[in-house]
Amino acid sequence: MGQLAIAGALVFDGKDTLPFGEAIVLVEGERIAWLGPARDAPVGWDRGLVIDGTGQTLLPGLINCHVHLSADPDPRFLPAVALADSPALATLRAARNARLTLQAGETTVCDMGSTKPGIVIDLAKAIAQGLVPGPRVLAAGSAICMTGGHGWFIGREADGPDEVRKAAREQLKLGADLVKLMATGGVLTPGLEVGGIGLSETEMRAGVEEAHNAGKRTATHAIGTAGVKNALRAGIDSVEHGCLLDDECIELLLKSGAYYVPTLAAVTQIVRNASHGQMADYAVHKARQVYERHCASFKQAAEAGARIAAGTDASTPYNPHGGLALEVELMVENGYTARQALRSATSEAARLLGLADQVGALEVGRQADLLLVAGDALSDVRALNAVRAVVKAGGLVGGGAVLAGA
Repeated sequence: MGQLAIAGALVFDGKDTLPFGEAIVLVEGERIAWLGPARDAPVGWDRGLVIDGTGQTLLPGLINCHVHLSADPDPRFLPAVALADSPALATLRAARNARLTLQAGETTVCDMGSTKPGIVIDLAKAIAQGLVPGPRVLAAGSAICMTGGHGWFIGREADGPDEVRKAAREQLKLGADLVKLMATGGVLTPGLEVGGIGLSETEMRAGVEEAHNAGKRTATHAIGTAGVKNALRAGIDSVEHGCLLDDECIELLLKSGAYYVPTLAAVTQIVRNASHGQMADYAVHKARQVYERHCASFKQAAEAGARIAAGTDASTPYNPHGGLALEVELMVENGYTARQALRSATSEAARLLGLADQVGALEVGRQADLLLVAGDALSDVRALNAVRAVVKAGGLVGGGAVLAGA
């Protein structure tokens, strides 16, 4: 890999705007070698490939903390749809979705449950080896649920602490980067109350202990209030969705230091597209049940100062892969500033995933994961939809950037 420079862009470093106007970011190999005002740029900064960033915003590659690469955002989603795929077909679907995700500027993602055991764990290895294009992937393997619990048709069913412990060990044996535990019912599983309790506190504690013993983190699908509390008391590292938070949930989030990944886009897209008539009635009904409380829960957590990272739950109906820009926009609609929302999709997300020393910020020495978008993303986060260049580990992998002097 040679030298790459992006010149003239407004820079958001993942924490705040850098204290100068038009900047130059210089990449050598896989890492950021220099960044600063044009007047101070080192001699020879323009000897390699130069991208003209005038009138655009440069920020760290986005990080999506909740995706399902092996599934598509099919509005007709039913358990039978997921069960119909062979492992080979699901793997090919995941590879395609990984490519789309990277092209949208999401250079790191966390897969929260594949439709077939182990396939996204192996996809992550294939991407790391350069066999197929895609973002950096951390994968949970199969989500662990109670028998008949939310996601049973793609998860690993387990009952009692010993079975959950074994299920967690199975995912870790396959190479999972984290363990996901299902604390409540969900929108897309028929026959379950959306906020009903799934795995108990005792069961989840067994899974959390196994993951932590292996140096891995944990996450929970938790919509209902009681399930969120069970998970947090069990020592979970992140609460995904959290649609029905109350004061005690917020207190436990703050006390434990766990992250909240609200995935606002998932419920929002079901509610916004309900009139199309393609989704199952039960899914629309449950999404509408929690929608307003979901927005209120995010606002309450944000105002309380909870640690929040961005994730979309990509693959739920009308919720496409590469759609993190919508999640950031929804955060702003619900009370976050643009800087807070952008941090949640960069530096805060990196901290949650244990990658804060590698990605999520523009600093000399870090992995050169970069996203260049048209316009001022700090004034209007919808600029994230106008991708001009995507750089992963120093390599230009997407976008229609204009080369300086071209």
